Amino acid sequence: MITKRICRTILLGSGAVLLAGATLAGQSMPGGAGQQPNMPNQPNMPNQPPVVTPIPGTIGPDTNSANMQAMADQAFVRKALEGGAAEVELGQLAQQKSESDDVKQFGKKMVEDHTQLGEQIKPIAQQMGVQEPKGPSKKDKQLMAKLEALSGPQFDEAYIQAMMKDHKQDLKEFKNEAESAQNLDLKQAAQQGVGVISQHLQMIEQIAQNHNISTEGKSKTSSSTR
Repeated sequence: MITKRICRTILLGSGAVLLAGATLAGQSMPGGAGQQPNMPNQPNMPNQPPVVTPIPGTIGPDTNSANMQAMADQAFVRKALEGGAAEVELGQLAQQKSESDDVKQFGKKMVEDHTQLGEQIKPIAQQMGVQEPKGPSKKDKQLMAKLEALSGPQFDEAYIQAMMKDHKQDLKEFKNEAESAQNLDLKQAAQQGVGVISQHLQMIEQIAQNHNISTEGKSKTSSSTR
């Protein structure tokens, strides 16, 4: 009896040992019961927007900005040549139509200075692929037609007012181009143009005062009679 009890005890003990071993083996295996597969530790990263990889061949913001400035440079060159040609023709007209020496001298300076400035810009235009305009703009042609119908003090007043208005606008545009131009030759030409146009504006404003014309573009005589 004792022997049987001993044997039974040994068998029960062996079974318990085997069952415990099987349980431990199952827990140590990946995917085992009660055990999740080992996952790599994930760092606690703050929420970040996804990184977008540029598509080859696409244009980025910097390239777009450069292209827009290049187009602005071309537009400036075209307008500068067009406006310069108009200043030359208007200066020639002033020498023919005006009866005032100071207006005639100003017209002569317009012809000389804007011819020289145009000759400086033409090679830059060719380099940039800008076709030289065939003549003044439609607006400038209308101004020429208006001035051709006038003479004496009426011509002087209309011409002086037009020159003040044009040179104020030109000075603003040349200053902007001198700061933003990509082409170094164009930047230098614009900087020189700023000096020339500033001198012209000072001259025509002084002539306006001599002819009793407000620098705002209105005749002092006509405004005081209202």
